[in-house]
Amino acid sequence: MSDRLESIQRFIRDIDDFPKPGIVFKDWTPILAEPAAFEDVIDLLAEPFYDKGIDQVLGMEARGFLLGVPVAMRLGAGFVPVRKPGKLPYDTYDVTYDLEYGTDTLEMHTDALTSGHRVLIVDDLLATGGTASATVELIKKTGGEIVACAFLIELDYLDGRERLDVDEVYSLLHYS
Repeated sequence: MSDRLESIQRFIRDIDDFPKPGIVFKDWTPILAEPAAFEDVIDLLAEPFYDKGIDQVLGMEARGFLLGVPVAMRLGAGFVPVRKPGKLPYDTYDVTYDLEYGTDTLEMHTDALTSGHRVLIVDDLLATGGTASATVELIKKTGGEIVACAFLIELDYLDGRERLDVDEVYSLLHYS
């Protein structure tokens, strides 16, 4: 692991029993209070994609916004928010997907992407892959081309990347 990744990792803390008993939540929000660490996260998430012709970065509500917007700025790309139902003011595409304890729905404006847009999905955490997989489905409705998914943290033991129908999954930190 590089020195930059080790520096970032020291700001991630485990929160037991959040959001429900038995879950150990990887809280990366202390990184936001450390400008150098946050800068490293954004740089490391953007670096593999500088030469990939990314047109739009998609981030999922809400932590994906915190990472996706600065990554989009680094790449000279636009940003598309993916939100919970009823939060976007214009016509939307939606996808409903299964959770461990029910279902959820994500939406994106119908005019946010066009056929041929090269898209990078950015989020904070890849666990079971449900949210990212639903986002992939939203992009497919538009004809956009998914270049990759990029995550700050991946929980390898949950095999979330196996659910993603994309060619590249990039994660900074892995927990097994």
